[in-house]
Amino acid sequence: MTRKPAHFRTERNGVTLFVRLTPKSARDAIEGVEETDDGRFHLKARVRAVPEDGKANAALVNLLAKRLGLAARDITIATGATSRLKQVRISGDPDELALKLAVLEPPKY
Repeated sequence: MTRKPAHFRTERNGVTLFVRLTPKSARDAIEGVEETDDGRFHLKARVRAVPEDGKANAALVNLLAKRLGLAARDITIATGATSRLKQVRISGDPDELALKLAVLEPPKY
């Protein structure tokens, strides 16, 4: 049985990615997928930028664009602009994006 990816949701013209962002980190990085105590999954991301004037959100968009090989214009913060928990909208072919996002999941043993 194939497990449905839980850290993103495919949609008609793209995907919505669930992210937990840590600003003011020592480095910019994507650290994989984590499950919270309530059973939800988020992509863990860290950025060096501070959480003021949208700098951390912009750094997150740039980090995701670089890691996924996309243009930054295809990635927007849909909800959670001032929160650590965000929903990020990524425009494009949903099946292709799902493949790219699936590799960010931890390996299954």
